Amino acid sequence: MPVLKEIAAYAEELVEIRRDLHEHPELGMEELRTSAIVAKLLKSWGITVHEGIGKTGVVGVLDGKQAGRTIGLRADMDALPIDEKTNLPFASKTPGVMHACGHDAHTTMLLGAARYLAQTQDFDGQAVFIFQPAEEGLGGARAMLADDLFGRFACDEIYGMHNNPNGRPNVVGVKPGKAMAGADFFDITIKASGAHAARPHESIDPIVIATSLVQQLQSIVSRNTPPTEPLVLSVTQIHAGSAYNVIPSECTISGTVRFFDPELIATVRERMQALCDGVAKGYDVEVVLDSRNTFDVLVNNEQLSQVMLDIAADVVGSENVEVMTKVSTGSEDFSDMLQVVPGAYCVVGHEGTLPLHNDGFILDESILPVGASIYARLIEQRGVGPQ
Repeated sequence: MPVLKEIAAYAEELVEIRRDLHEHPELGMEELRTSAIVAKLLKSWGITVHEGIGKTGVVGVLDGKQAGRTIGLRADMDALPIDEKTNLPFASKTPGVMHACGHDAHTTMLLGAARYLAQTQDFDGQAVFIFQPAEEGLGGARAMLADDLFGRFACDEIYGMHNNPNGRPNVVGVKPGKAMAGADFFDITIKASGAHAARPHESIDPIVIATSLVQQLQSIVSRNTPPTEPLVLSVTQIHAGSAYNVIPSECTISGTVRFFDPELIATVRERMQALCDGVAKGYDVEVVLDSRNTFDVLVNNEQLSQVMLDIAADVVGSENVEVMTKVSTGSEDFSDMLQVVPGAYCVVGHEGTLPLHNDGFILDESILPVGASIYARLIEQRGVGPQ
């Protein structure tokens, strides 16, 4: 079965929706316009809508023709703090904000599936459409869970997907079991003593200390963790100073750690604290480490991973589905939902090879009806069965 003909018939309308969302991106927990559009469209198709879940999240509920399982489908809505440089006619109109990860497409695909299911109503059970805010490290999934997402909308299974600009159009992949890394975000503040740049001996220079600490942090991966275990520690920001001739009194280092083993990340956290304490003592300064878990490891249910691939094969063909064997060191907070409800998360390939989170990223819109059809077929096939 190819793309569902009903969805193919309004594919151009999906493109219009996606381009409108792309033109007006919103950061996490600020998706007021996006969530309003989502809610309005769902209501127009006769779907029961619940707003303000996890602050800006939206949930739509649609009953099938008879009792069965409740299946959840999830899409993320937020954009990234990036200046867009694609020169597209529908490029972002919001300075410093861009849909550089394709969440505008994910939202559109789920809307396409919801419209189809509302029109046909040829499924059993109940469909729960989850439009999540703040996936990009701001805790949107956890916010929705804290608002009792699955207490209010109890799902038997849940599924999500992500676009993949790998130059392999419509190839759908799922990695069973551990699939995507957990992540800690960290900030390290070095509180030292500033002075005139011409008299550095009167200071305790936090920049010199910071550069030393950055190098020491890299030794955690190379010397404290097994080389056979995937682990990434990246310092991504250093902030200090405001003038050419002033040694500042404070410097902040920020970054992320990606991991798959909870025992290993516990070791990393201990080593980071020990290094900070050692630097503080060695330079006679204060070093404050703020490390916080932001993403859990994404673990796909083994059985439902194959279910998702089989259903995707109905849409893209069996030759275009694959069981992925390599884990991804990227992170995804759909992992938090999978800790509560069993399910699976796939990637859908498309034209273009510029990576996600790139200011020139361009999404191949031909995947919109593909993703919508996969979502719809999940409801039609998995809703059948006892409650």
